Amino acid sequence: MKSRALIAAALAACLPAAAAVAQDDPGAREYMSSCASCHGENGKGEGPLAELMTVAVPDLTQLSAQNDGAFPMLQVIQVIDGRSGIRGHGYPMPVWGSRYKAEAMGAGEYSAEIVTRGRVLSLALYLEAMQE
Repeated sequence: MKSRALIAAALAACLPAAAAVAQDDPGAREYMSSCASCHGENGKGEGPLAELMTVAVPDLTQLSAQNDGAFPMLQVIQVIDGRSGIRGHGYPMPVWGSRYKAEAMGAGEYSAEIVTRGRVLSLALYLEAMQE
């Protein structure tokens, strides 16, 4: 776990400044800007847009509980970056990997890939920390 925190901290240095929300935690910033509107600030699926969805918004605090107590890190990363094809709200969930990469393309393709992976990993680590 300590190595994950070190990796996330190193990658966070590559991230641009974001909103004042959770300035010390890049994963929290990503969550608040990309996920909380649907999943809620607490991750329980009660965000302000949840009632507009055509399917139930999942409780993200129960991912480990639904996976025999182990956080499904790879699956979570693949959902965030769009590789899983998970459908949400009646159509595919926003694919944050391609959106993050498009935002970072001004830094060059290789740098954009590193920034994108850092943002996705930071978000996944934050979701892991939210587990009940």
